[in-house]
Amino acid sequence: MNQPISERVRWTTADLELFPDNGNRYEIIDGELFVTKAPHWNHQKTCVRIITPLHIWSQATSLGQVVPAPGIIFGDNDNVIPDVVWASNEILPLLLDEAGHLTGAPELVVEVLSVGSENEKRDRELKLKLYSSRGVREYWIVDWRKQQVEVYRREQASLKLVATLFNGDELSSPILPDFTCAIALLFT
Repeated sequence: MNQPISERVRWTTADLELFPDNGNRYEIIDGELFVTKAPHWNHQKTCVRIITPLHIWSQATSLGQVVPAPGIIFGDNDNVIPDVVWASNEILPLLLDEAGHLTGAPELVVEVLSVGSENEKRDRELKLKLYSSRGVREYWIVDWRKQQVEVYRREQASLKLVATLFNGDELSSPILPDFTCAIALLFT
């Protein structure tokens, strides 16, 4: 006798309201729930070192804003918390809902890799696919252990790896005119 194949549980944004505020990070990608603990100290330190030059540049140019760990609610089945985002002043008002959550793709998303193969896979595969399909223009994957930054840029309809930067390199971006940051500064 054939057993019915059970359908996998599909989590939604509404389900997130049911979880306790216990320090865990809850994200949904394509209806799948991901729960992570508070990141490693060096992970958080790297986030600050990315945010700082982006914030200084944003203040100097008045072109946009950088924020750590905002929620992005792409829809009922896709609700994530990237480590850093930057959005231009033109796009930002179109993305924010009344509760102050992003509801669409900012121009730049940065994920700092957390320890563990599951965490790396989520950032390198699932989130790359999600950000690509939702219209993010540039995605940086930062590895504080290897001291490198992978830069993905939108080419035609998807994000493609365009550079892997190391300690002696400089980070720049066509969406951030005249922004530069020495990779070494992100990891010292």
